[in-house]
Amino acid sequence: MITEEQLIAYGFKFGRNGAHSARSMMIEELKVLLFARADTATKQDYKDDVINFNILHKPTEKSRTLTFRHLVDLYGISLDIPLFNVFRQWWELSEDAQPILALQLAVARDPILRGSVNVILPLQQGARLSRETVEEHLAKDDPERFSAASLKSFAQNINGTWTQAGYLEGKAKKYRSQPKATYVNLAYALFLAHCHGLSGQRMFDSFWCQMLSQDKEHLFELAHRASLRGLINFKQASEVVEVTFPSINLPEV
Repeated sequence: MITEEQLIAYGFKFGRNGAHSARSMMIEELKVLLFARADTATKQDYKDDVINFNILHKPTEKSRTLTFRHLVDLYGISLDIPLFNVFRQWWELSEDAQPILALQLAVARDPILRGSVNVILPLQQGARLSRETVEEHLAKDDPERFSAASLKSFAQNINGTWTQAGYLEGKAKKYRSQPKATYVNLAYALFLAHCHGLSGQRMFDSFWCQMLSQDKEHLFELAHRASLRGLINFKQASEVVEVTFPSINLPEV
């Protein structure tokens, strides 16, 4: 059985706090940061780019430092972290995959954002999501924990992230939309399920595959594409499903 200690070693985060108390998933900053370096770049390389070379065009040293801190909180930004390592290997395979790929890693590392999955996924296509609905979700377990101003800010950050990933659309008013998942997103979802010790059909029934908001048949189609491109090995015979990862070895914990 996979323990929380193992999941933390892989790069998952737990607890009550998360980066979305301060920012959305910062997809545009992430794209610029990763575009500027090869996939072998170190955490120090990225830090230099943000703080010393200011490639994200932040006005002050403090804002540059905070931006890098939020990016590390959300994504890890270190090849020593398995979740980021695989994410970085696959990042440039499909530009279309990048918004959801960033969301997938952010959900794995931000408990506040992860909790909002249960608000977003049940919505029917075209249904409106009010900011107040997200605020109620954030406050339901401990109504006194956050101030009204904090709840509003957190909800805006969360809604912004789901909009950037293609699950919501609209500016002042948010409506549920259908995200465009690719074979890269499916492969990464299976990898996240694999980290939790799941195999076979259970991987496709996992939280991580459900998060893609696709029907099972389409998930299998994406798995075949991912297999053809060498991200996974996928075999399917009737109800028997096998998924392995030819180039990924999780560390012993």
